[in-house]
Amino acid sequence: MTVLLVLLLACAVGGAACVVWAERGGPGWVRIVARVTLGIGTMVGGAGKSRRRGLNRGGGNSGDGDE
Repeated sequence: MTVLLVLLLACAVGGAACVVWAERGGPGWVRIVARVTLGIGTMVGGAGKSRRRGLNRGGGNSGDGDE
C-alpha cells in the first residue's frame, strides 16, 4: 500500500513538473504528459464537485434552527 501511494505521489509531482515545463516550451512528450495531467485533474475536480453537489440536494435540516 505504501509503495502504491509513493508511486502515485511521484506521478503527481512529475505531472506537475511537466505542466510547468510545457508552459515554458518543453519538448513534445512533455506537452503530452502535461495535457494528460491537466485532463486527469479536471476529471478528479469535476467528480468532487458533483459529489458535493449531490450531498447538498435532498431535504434535510437547513441548519437555521427552526424546527
